[in-house]
Amino acid sequence: MPRRSILLFAGACIAVAVALAIITVVVVGGRSAPSNGAEIASTGQPLVGGDFQLVDQDGRTVDQTMLNGKWSLVFFGFTYCPDFCPTTLAELAAVQQRLGDKAKDLQIVFITVDPQRDTPQMLKDYLSSDGFPKGTIGLTGTPDQVAQAAKAYRAFYQKVGEGETYTMNHSLTVYLMGPDGRFRTAVVESLGPDKTKTIIEQAMARG
Repeated sequence: MPRRSILLFAGACIAVAVALAIITVVVVGGRSAPSNGAEIASTGQPLVGGDFQLVDQDGRTVDQTMLNGKWSLVFFGFTYCPDFCPTTLAELAAVQQRLGDKAKDLQIVFITVDPQRDTPQMLKDYLSSDGFPKGTIGLTGTPDQVAQAAKAYRAFYQKVGEGETYTMNHSLTVYLMGPDGRFRTAVVESLGPDKTKTIIEQAMARG
């Protein structure tokens, strides 16, 4: 093969590899890919977040205005999740503790991707578990309402299997939203509570 063709082919391979690294989606349920622990920083005004209408664990209808006035950590999961969701909630409880007085300005919002099983009462019982963050808000709704919320946050989810034993693959990102309801930055599963605390404090300092 001529040298120019070899160089062009090698360049194309590198470009494809970089593109795949950028667009890899980390999902849970089938555990098809591990989290790489990288921080996703916001730049400009990314199209993350938007209108939604859901029901909280007390049966009250809420919308996106519930994010106004407080910092919010928003993530998507489900109560039957075997690993990521309880692990993330436990980690956020540690973050909440480390933030001290600043924690009163931060709310944690858990949006189910499994509205078929996750009723308001199911969410209420689940989120009251020991070791989970105090005051976590659980949200559910109709399948269409959940789909709309996930679309606003560019969150992926997919039902896997049939019958009572089905599970849900879903994206692992935790979104940090500012008091104006706008996206600030995002964290992923394996950063750890100390790193996550630092990211939140830096975002709060920037406003």
